[in-house]
Amino acid sequence: MNNGHSDYLVRATALDGRVRAFCVDSTRVTAELSERHGTEPAVTAALGRLATGALMFSALLKKREHTVSIRILGDGPAGVLLAAANGNGEVRGLVGRPVTGADQVSNGKLNVAGVVGRNGRLTVTRDLGLRHPYVGVVELVSGEVGEDLAHYLVSSEQTPSAVGVGVFVNGGGDVAAAGGYMVQLLPGVPSTDATRIEQAIRELPHTTTMLRSGDTPEDVLTRIFPDGFESLDRMPVRFHCPCTAERVERALALLGETEVRSILEKDRASGITEVTCEFCGAHYKLDTAAMEAIATRARR
Repeated sequence: MNNGHSDYLVRATALDGRVRAFCVDSTRVTAELSERHGTEPAVTAALGRLATGALMFSALLKKREHTVSIRILGDGPAGVLLAAANGNGEVRGLVGRPVTGADQVSNGKLNVAGVVGRNGRLTVTRDLGLRHPYVGVVELVSGEVGEDLAHYLVSSEQTPSAVGVGVFVNGGGDVAAAGGYMVQLLPGVPSTDATRIEQAIRELPHTTTMLRSGDTPEDVLTRIFPDGFESLDRMPVRFHCPCTAERVERALALLGETEVRSILEKDRASGITEVTCEFCGAHYKLDTAAMEAIATRARR
């Protein structure tokens, strides 16, 4: 794990802007996701890879408040996985079943496809502040997450892309390294340059091998573009959940008056309704008066 700096993402271009590239160290983000959700190692790797991908997808957003969420629903025991990031480098995530009981290792590697499943769908939703968000859906190709993200970019957005994401969990279950890179070829890239980039990516060590050896995101990009690249910016990334008591109350009101009153009756004996955020685990306690006010608001 790189202890000299916090998690951050580098956005870059190469070949006079005909290639765009992103690389992120997401070690601390992944460790926090694991701690908050109590994930077993293979699920930690799956959720960390997805959050890493969401951060790189968010680097394409034009405004800080815009968001992108990536949802995977495979036929594996982990159930749904979801990661959401904004243009400010903030990401959160959740998983249906943090502990699956499945084999954690397969062929010497964390069994990500085994917990995610090899069949299912990947859905990308971009909220750009318009009336309707942009939604793209593709079938999973492997359940390894990185390959599925690359498949999405090629098939849904017609952008030839290479995506490498990885999470290394040590024997004690702690996240030792996590991160990834994404390289996209834009129109006009000569075939000889494209071939050279593809070869460089094929020869890369695993993402977490590079990070654990001390490589920074800039070092990883230098391996891919030995003739140089232009760094556009370096953005800190972190886990962040925007949930608040006010948001919880608004969400409850959207359930409608009948449902709110049903919850109120169920909790009337204790006088407290407790709501837990699925993303961060924060607990919100609402007394009877607060729930009555929400029910009244939901009637309107």
